[in-house]
Amino acid sequence: MTVTVENIQNALKSVIDPNTGKDLISSKSAKNIKVDGSDVSLDVVLAYPAKSQIDLIRKLVITALREVPGVKNVSTNVTMSIVAHTVQRGVKLLPNVKNIIAVSSGKGGVGKSTTAVNLALALAAEGATVGILDADIYGPSQPMMLGITGRPESIAENTIEPMEGHGLQASSIGFLIDPDSPMVWRGPMVTSALEQLLRQTNWRDVDYLIVDMPPGTGDIQLTLSQKVPVTGAVIVTTPQDIALLDARKGLKMFEKVGIPIIGIVENMSIYVCPNCDHQEHIFGQGGGQKMCTDYGVDFLGSLPLNLSIREQADSGRPTVVADPDGAISAIYKGIARKIAIQVAEMSKDMSSKFPSIVVQNT
Repeated sequence: MTVTVENIQNALKSVIDPNTGKDLISSKSAKNIKVDGSDVSLDVVLAYPAKSQIDLIRKLVITALREVPGVKNVSTNVTMSIVAHTVQRGVKLLPNVKNIIAVSSGKGGVGKSTTAVNLALALAAEGATVGILDADIYGPSQPMMLGITGRPESIAENTIEPMEGHGLQASSIGFLIDPDSPMVWRGPMVTSALEQLLRQTNWRDVDYLIVDMPPGTGDIQLTLSQKVPVTGAVIVTTPQDIALLDARKGLKMFEKVGIPIIGIVENMSIYVCPNCDHQEHIFGQGGGQKMCTDYGVDFLGSLPLNLSIREQADSGRPTVVADPDGAISAIYKGIARKIAIQVAEMSKDMSSKFPSIVVQNT
């Protein structure tokens, strides 16, 4: 029986990407399909980082195509292609940064910074080039969490090189000041410092820049929302009613300035006793899920209240690095994959495709 490209395309319609829930044809992931007698070759291009998923998807493709009558040999190359996506109107993309994801919370103490760094590390573990910007000028914590010491270099005028920790590019006011020095700055100085950190850091071909936001909805949040090209925001909360009350305010702020909400992460959702395995919902139960239902946004996942998460972050080796194959790291990686898939499904930025139009007097 003669094998045709149409036969192969029909077979690929039954191959469902387990991460997106879409088949490889409707998602336009299958490319360069070639048939040479009984030999078939194709590329599968994923729009999200999925290093750990490549073998699984390749096997799904090979299994499906070998069932096509006449097919004997299948060659499949699974790769990843992460592109820039649209941001709020009137704001241009940063050079060398494709997507900026703000990780925010309405109030402090919900584990936002720990969540942000672990999500950044999870995206990097899946093959993306990732940067993290510590936007908490008054209380920078990323230098400690990433175990980075020293000062950043300045090779070119008015630029600084990002520091590096566990494969992440990082920028923080914490690299530029004494750890014991308080930041006694008014709002305009703080927002100016944030913009300088963001725009004067020499980011190197970053697929995702994770911005660890300070808590609340003040000057820095407004500056980020109005002047920084944010692809989407992730809200971190605990199930506690007070935390959810403030998280709702943060969500509404992003909505007002036209920044999409990627989803909500519920932190400290459950405590499991290490001695008897008794489970306790210390901060309440189901609050994050209910907030997602109320506002029509995605629930990205929940994380336990666990001593190791705090200890590992404090030691400069966050969970995804300290215990990469552990159950909690798997949760972080699952949430990070959901975030990347949500971003991949947003509208692509096409500004680089259009020529600049200059009107001159003639």
